[in-house]
Amino acid sequence: MRDVSVIFPAFNEEGNIRCTVETVIRALPKVAMKWEIIVVDGGNSDATALVSDELKAQFPEVEVIRHGQNRGYSAALKSGIMSTKYDLIFFSDSDGQFDFRDLEQLIFWSEDYDIVAGYRAKRQEPLYRRINALGWNVLVRLVLGIKLRNIDCAFKVFRRSVFDHVQIRCVGAMVNTEIFAQATQLGMRIRKLKVSYFPRRQGKQSGTNVHVIIKAFRELCRPWKLRQVAPDQGDSILRLRTLRPQLIYQGL
Repeated sequence: MRDVSVIFPAFNEEGNIRCTVETVIRALPKVAMKWEIIVVDGGNSDATALVSDELKAQFPEVEVIRHGQNRGYSAALKSGIMSTKYDLIFFSDSDGQFDFRDLEQLIFWSEDYDIVAGYRAKRQEPLYRRINALGWNVLVRLVLGIKLRNIDCAFKVFRRSVFDHVQIRCVGAMVNTEIFAQATQLGMRIRKLKVSYFPRRQGKQSGTNVHVIIKAFRELCRPWKLRQVAPDQGDSILRLRTLRPQLIYQGL
């Protein structure tokens, strides 16, 4: 068994964060020798911070990172990654929509892969959200050539060494796309696995917020400079490669 760092970005999840953390704590002894759980408080306007502090007092494995204001999902995830101490990093949403028993298969395959990415077996969401997700995945494939089903599914395991080379620069909601674009360019080994997905119990998702969507689209459609391993120089020497979108604005 491996040692695992768990990251939960949390924004206005007062009704979900306790159940989510307690559920993953019940699942972790079956898959990890040691673990830590990092809750990143994203400048919440509800009682998420209070509940997170209660969890920290109750469970010694829980740590809380605070953002004084909402800096977005990408910033929360980056803060969590920078605070991890174990060789495997698992991140998920804090809304309790995943079955943490599926974590066992992700950790099993992490022996042979740099990244193990879950994709939802069946989206327990309204039709408009499923259409939005399908459109986004098609767009990512067209623009960046990344053939990953359900790229924004927040149920992923990474070797910590991935983030020695992959840098999170975006500030919006397309952090998963940015990570996988760089990982693909670097030739990292990626495994995709089907995971269970449940309806949201409480609160509301921010992914359909029009400002979130517009920001993500703008980030997708700008040229990116990605790090690429120079094949004749080894991992220590990296060169910049500009990945220009194939999608071109034509006054639309």
